[in-house]
Amino acid sequence: VQLQASGGGLVKAGESLRLSCATSGRTSSSYAMGWFRQAPGKEREFVANINLATSYADSVKGRFTISRDNAKNTVYLQMNNLKPEDTAVYFCAARVGLRSVRPSDYDHWGQGTQVTVSS
Repeated sequence: VQLQASGGGLVKAGESLRLSCATSGRTSSSYAMGWFRQAPGKEREFVANINLATSYADSVKGRFTISRDNAKNTVYLQMNNLKPEDTAVYFCAARVGLRSVRPSDYDHWGQGTQVTVSS
């Protein structure tokens, strides 16, 4: 499985972005998909994941929505009401089996897409 993240950019606080993660292979519901982010000087952190259900980091709950379109082999992260603290490189990841919040549990990673939110 190869992953390609896109959709990042420079926005102002309060605006929205939608990230996409296209996969080269078929990522059926047997794959859990996750979004993570990494800000400069910080560790990679969990943002959201999805399989048959979804979960979110507390910092993004109510603002971000993860979804998937298995027919298009694509996972999305809709980000609304963005804040400067959301600035980071965002990565999508895939693993077979259950959802996880730990980056080390994921076997496949995309290259990352930069999201910058100005105040």
